[in-house]
Amino acid sequence: MKIFLSILFLLPFLIFAQDSTKVKKIKYTPDFKFKDGIYLSFEDVKHNNPIIKERIITDLNYEDYAFFEKLLDNAETITVLDAMGLRKEIPVKDIWGFSQNGIVYIRWNDTFNRIPVFGSISHFIADKTYITNNPNYPYNYYNSYYNPYNPYYSSAYPGNQSKQTELRQYLLDMETGKVIDYTDKNIELILMRDTELYQEFMNLKKKQRKKLKFLFLRKYNERHPLYIYEAQ
Repeated sequence: MKIFLSILFLLPFLIFAQDSTKVKKIKYTPDFKFKDGIYLSFEDVKHNNPIIKERIITDLNYEDYAFFEKLLDNAETITVLDAMGLRKEIPVKDIWGFSQNGIVYIRWNDTFNRIPVFGSISHFIADKTYITNNPNYPYNYYNSYYNPYNPYYSSAYPGNQSKQTELRQYLLDMETGKVIDYTDKNIELILMRDTELYQEFMNLKKKQRKKLKFLFLRKYNERHPLYIYEAQ
């Protein structure tokens, strides 16, 4: 009985505590500016809730236009103050991305990349590094092992392997947080969420679909706007 009366007494205070933290729903437009800071997760982006500059411990100038680029460039960890004011080390590899001058950058393929087209389905470009086989590599028993005099030998990529880097286009699904390749097939899969738009797209010839897929991506974002949820 005493427990029941205690719950009744505390209930109004619990309700007030929940109501005191209101969430504002904001429709994203190109004029929207994200708060400058570091995002530890995808959800931080959706709620525009980064670790702000003032909580980052560094000798860099906070007013520097390229503050976050300089902070994260070649760094393995950064030091921040948590909610309790205690120092905390964060590995750069665990950072989702950051916002600088109102623009979001995503960490993908081990580099931070600007997201120029933001919406329900965002679009960005990033370097993709991969290892390929060298068809001209003169393979034989003697050069298949370590040989510092072999012009094809690399300590990182020995034998007939070589490192290649190229620019790739990607899509960021703001509903799921997943990053996928910017391909004709993936655009079709996204447009399937909108029957009318998908039908319009599929009625085009294959050559036209390839040419106009970016236009349909923008159409999809216009018909399905992205909302940012900020705590007030």
